[in-house]
Amino acid sequence: MPERNTESAPVPSPHLPKVWETGETLDQSPIPGTRRLWLAGALLLAVLASTVTTVALLDEDKRTSAKDRTENTSAQDEPLLVAPPVAATAPSGKSGLAAASPSVSAQDGSASPAEQRGGADPVPKPSSSKSTPASGGKPPAAKPSSARKSVQSVNYPDRHWRVDHDSVRLDRVDAHGSSRTGQEASFRLVPGLADADCVSFSLGNGRYLRHAQFRLRADRRDGSELFKKDATFCPRPSAFSGAVMLESVNYRGRFLRHRDFRLRLDPYENSRLYQADSAFRLVKGLG
Repeated sequence: MPERNTESAPVPSPHLPKVWETGETLDQSPIPGTRRLWLAGALLLAVLASTVTTVALLDEDKRTSAKDRTENTSAQDEPLLVAPPVAATAPSGKSGLAAASPSVSAQDGSASPAEQRGGADPVPKPSSSKSTPASGGKPPAAKPSSARKSVQSVNYPDRHWRVDHDSVRLDRVDAHGSSRTGQEASFRLVPGLADADCVSFSLGNGRYLRHAQFRLRADRRDGSELFKKDATFCPRPSAFSGAVMLESVNYRGRFLRHRDFRLRLDPYENSRLYQADSAFRLVKGLG
């Protein structure tokens, strides 16, 4: 029996129709990758625009910085106008040491600050006098007086000098209080022990007010030249009406002033506070 041929016959390839046979046009879709090229180009343009903007801003900043440096350099090159220093010469000259009325003018202050527990404004307005006499000159000689005087503060008119255990304080003294308190706040003005043109404050029984370690205190006269100088004070004109400043005869330029209600001998300062703290009125004795 003849053998059957098992090999399959070749399959013919299908016949693809031609374009002119179907009537369809060729595929006109964009070539693959064209969209990516467009995106890359747009990104490149954006980067270039950003770079140009950044360069422009940096250039503007450089111009501004250069302009600022130029202006600063010009300002530094210009000479500075320095105000002349305020004169700080201590007052001196003649003072009559006339007894002033214990009444206080309205311009010296009225209500007291709470922290000072009474008294007038600690920095009252000075009188209308604008001139401050230069150092030099002597006050007239103080005449001995049997009448006792009390020393009243200008910026705390309810306080007077008062001897308290040999130290001198600025205390409130009741004129109608005990006689002992009044005597502790009253002194007799005598010609200065070291300079008759100045004054000394006598308490009686050989005791005088003197400065020791730049603090005012009451001591018994020991006859030494140092004691005489320490107990002598020269009155000088004050910026406040009817008041004087008391300059030490052996420490020129230092004046008696109150600080924390204690009497001290401090160097002159050209300030309203110092002028007020160192201004005193000689009033009728309280005892």
